[in-house]
Amino acid sequence: MPKQVDHPIILGIVGDSASGKTTLAAGVAQILGEDRCTVMCTDDYHAFDRSERAKLGLSALDPRANYIDILEQHLRLMREGHAVLKPLYNHTRGTLERPTYLQPKDFVIAEGLLGYTTRAMRDCYDVKIYLDPIEDLRRKWKRRRDTTQRGYTSGEVEESLEKRKRDAPQFIHPQRTFADIVIRFSRPEGANGSDTHLDVRHLLRPTLPHPDFSPLFDGSNYADLRLELARDSDGKPVDVLEIKGDISDSRAEKIENLLWDLIPEAGHLRDQVGRIDVANGAPISHPLALTQLLVGYHAVKASMGERAY
Repeated sequence: MPKQVDHPIILGIVGDSASGKTTLAAGVAQILGEDRCTVMCTDDYHAFDRSERAKLGLSALDPRANYIDILEQHLRLMREGHAVLKPLYNHTRGTLERPTYLQPKDFVIAEGLLGYTTRAMRDCYDVKIYLDPIEDLRRKWKRRRDTTQRGYTSGEVEESLEKRKRDAPQFIHPQRTFADIVIRFSRPEGANGSDTHLDVRHLLRPTLPHPDFSPLFDGSNYADLRLELARDSDGKPVDVLEIKGDISDSRAEKIENLLWDLIPEAGHLRDQVGRIDVANGAPISHPLALTQLLVGYHAVKASMGERAY
């Protein structure tokens, strides 16, 4: 995978708690090659542990509960190719742990809640992604993750969701406007609760040179795949790519082939993407695989110096 720029490519993935950031980051790292990626969680920059936040009445979504200035400094240093001594937050115990030595590789994937909070921070990224799943789906994911992986009771999760209602619109949602791509997963009508067949909507802003999807349509409209010109919330034109969760294997394969052909350097990794839970080998999701591919495509193109402004 030849590289033309002289700095590590910084890919940002931002979204509310349990919006799918870690899953997307893991899949994109597999596309790019895990030996060439440094994955950092920007939520490690919490200033207080879980019990301290509770006493102070702060949630992890509040910038005041995080070392935003140190995160900003570390992103800049990583972009310049320097290693950092990164804080470490234990999400299971809710405690601050010993810092870790982090060396940037060719690609740095920075995922977390507050990655686009400041202008200086945003200037460090080559590609900025914002995950915006429908709210009831995000809440479902949060309940499942926090009770099975982070040691919360169901009651504690519900309490946390209520406490964060005011913080997400104030601190998390405004970052959506700075993303190059906004990704929304949603549940199709009549879905049986499985996450394998979720619909996905990609809002593609002109801040990146997006791939040409027109060869997929051949002048026809398809129920499981749509590409249209729309207006962003600020009235500016954007492209919107929608992929239905029930897309056929053959249709999905055509899209995957188009994207893989555009990043041939990563073709040997194509069987590794699209898993809902990468670590546990869960079933393949075509919309997730295509989303990972699209993000990976932009990271590769950024490494070749192909970027719109």
